[in-house]
Amino acid sequence: MTTGRLRRVAVRLATLFASLYIALTMAFVLGRLSGDPTANILGPTAPPEQRAALRAQLGLDRPLPTQYFDYLRGVFTGDLGESLQFYQANTTMIFERVPFTLQLVGAGMAVAILVGVPLGVLAATREGTWWDRAASTVALLGQSIPVFWLGMMFVVLFAVKLGWLPAGQSGTPKHLILPSLTMSLYPMAHIARLTRASMSEALAEPFVDSARARGIGRVRVVWRHAFKNAMMPVLTVVVLQTGILLSGAVAIEYVYSWPGLGQLALQAVQFRDFPLVQAIVVFGAVVFVCLNLLVDVVHSVVDPRVR
Repeated sequence: MTTGRLRRVAVRLATLFASLYIALTMAFVLGRLSGDPTANILGPTAPPEQRAALRAQLGLDRPLPTQYFDYLRGVFTGDLGESLQFYQANTTMIFERVPFTLQLVGAGMAVAILVGVPLGVLAATREGTWWDRAASTVALLGQSIPVFWLGMMFVVLFAVKLGWLPAGQSGTPKHLILPSLTMSLYPMAHIARLTRASMSEALAEPFVDSARARGIGRVRVVWRHAFKNAMMPVLTVVVLQTGILLSGAVAIEYVYSWPGLGQLALQAVQFRDFPLVQAIVVFGAVVFVCLNLLVDVVHSVVDPRVR
């Protein structure tokens, strides 16, 4: 590996660790600004002596710098503390909920890719036609409709009015259909628009005309040549959207009572359970940093220009 490449890798790793450090610090600061959790634990009528004793038990009476360094030491040693609400280790609770969120995010991204990529390719290959306008309209609506509202409309239509699907909870594949469809809308629209833009640029390149001049079929030119050169931005947005969905599924999990990480985060915020909120933010930040690193690895593998 050359010196220049080593320098680029070092700069990239330093940037990722700096982003992670900022996220961890913001989680600590916002947790301390959220208020005194002893009021929720003991109730508003608890005497001051009892609240002071609980603050000392939780370590909240220590100076903030001491709390901060203890918090960072716990993060780097894998000790994310204990929930004030559930009296369980935060790490245990997170790993119990993560499989549900991963199931929801995986199904939603699968729908988004299977619909968004062909929709974008169709719009690019029929640029200026009604196919292009229809696909662009669908993509625009997908990025404009609030997922919270869409989820409630799906519940009213498919669960209440028609009775085809469950309104919430988990347990069977039927329970996954409405939440995954709701979650897939925004990334599907983003993927479709980006695929269309990338494919339009690729189809205008000289190598496409050369392939057609050699008698290569239209389908092979589109998928074997043009899409191969247009897929890098699409892969990037797929990976990043996965991280966004993984850390931002609160609204969808709330609408469908899905027992995932977003539902746990919402309960922690409502109870002012700042150790649990901090642990969830730490987990989300680590996942997002790892996904950014995965994007760089995918770039270097797929695109020889990066190598």
